[in-house]
Amino acid sequence: MSGSWWSGAAVTHGLMALFAMGSWVSVNSLWVELPVVVKVLPEAWNLPAYLSVLIAFGNLGPIAVTVTHHCAPGRLNERLVIHCIQALAVVAAALLAVFWSHTVTIAGENRSLPFMLFTFVLSLVCCTSNVTFLPFTFRYPPQYIRTFFIGQGLSALFPCIVALGQGVSKLECKTVNGTVHPEYLKERFPAQNFFWFLFVMLVVSALSFLALSRRQTESQQDDAPPAADGAAATKNGGETHPLHNGGSPVSEEHVHVEEQPPAQTFWTSRNIYLLSLLAVSNALTNGVLPSVQSFTCLPYSTMTFHLSVVFGNIANPLACFLAMFVVLRTSMGLGFLSLAGGVFAAYLMGVAALSPCPPLMGNPAGQALVVVSWIIFTGLFSYLKVVIGTLLHEEGHAALLWCGIAIQAGSLVGALTIFPLVNVYQVFARAQECVDNCS
Repeated sequence: MSGSWWSGAAVTHGLMALFAMGSWVSVNSLWVELPVVVKVLPEAWNLPAYLSVLIAFGNLGPIAVTVTHHCAPGRLNERLVIHCIQALAVVAAALLAVFWSHTVTIAGENRSLPFMLFTFVLSLVCCTSNVTFLPFTFRYPPQYIRTFFIGQGLSALFPCIVALGQGVSKLECKTVNGTVHPEYLKERFPAQNFFWFLFVMLVVSALSFLALSRRQTESQQDDAPPAADGAAATKNGGETHPLHNGGSPVSEEHVHVEEQPPAQTFWTSRNIYLLSLLAVSNALTNGVLPSVQSFTCLPYSTMTFHLSVVFGNIANPLACFLAMFVVLRTSMGLGFLSLAGGVFAAYLMGVAALSPCPPLMGNPAGQALVVVSWIIFTGLFSYLKVVIGTLLHEEGHAALLWCGIAIQAGSLVGALTIFPLVNVYQVFARAQECVDNCS
């Protein structure tokens, strides 16, 4: 079958993207569906705070995997772990679609215990995927890790598109007895259907991983050189065809052999620098800025918010696709890229701090500037993450494990830093719909 379409590089790239899509699609889906869910569940708008805490507890998964790697190196079967967490996610998504609106009476008050329980399970799976899915990509040539990040971008884009089609958060300003008040329009389909869509995406991701595993087993019988040679050629400037499959996947035995030498020399100043950039970029993109996106956009208009979300999620996979052809390898270049992204992040944080009266309020230029800033901010840091992932791929299997740890640690620190500012101290002021907030 090695000469058929099934063994082609294009199929491998497609399966890798669909496999990666399942990494964070659950948490992304829960966030975009919150405006619908809070109308039904008893916690109402306190639910986002609960969701943030549950996602933080999801880091128990990465901690367990990291401790296992440390205490029993080479003993953890990554394929088996991935199969288990994917099966757990599929079951949790199905149960969430059926029981998400059910409540349980606790201490005399109704609580959405089923929703929170399944949310915790899905968060645990998403967090664990960073330290299992990424190391798995070491079995493939370096270009496939870029496809992996494209798939992660799709995990945010697809739920966003479906939520927009659902009509989430659409409102009209209506005047009753001389008073203008917002009236939210009914969604085109209920949250239950959205969660079944999440179930389908997780099933597609799990089937894609099964297909990758099957193709990997078949490819190991071919005479093509192993992927580790392709990684070595990349370090010597040998990766000249980004979309060409540089070799068959590496076996698990080969991975175990290859992960030993890099572990001895991994903690160089360059690798520490790369991991630091990766942690900071994920703190901003996964923790800090998403928490204040509504404060940066809603004062201008609801359309500004929707455009920033949609085009930002489109910029993510496009930046990852660009990295298939152009890889910036210099430390100075990566530093400049992160600095440029930091400038746009600082602007967006400044706009959020000035909410509900940001600069150029009521001016189309202000709306355009915010949307463009979100696009460039997301695109720059998405490209940065893919490039760093590619460079760490060349350092070996253990390096990809630390890559996933840096991503998860940065996201967690960013979320924990911004959470009290938004939800406890209320540093950022919300704009009220259908009201002139600055008069």
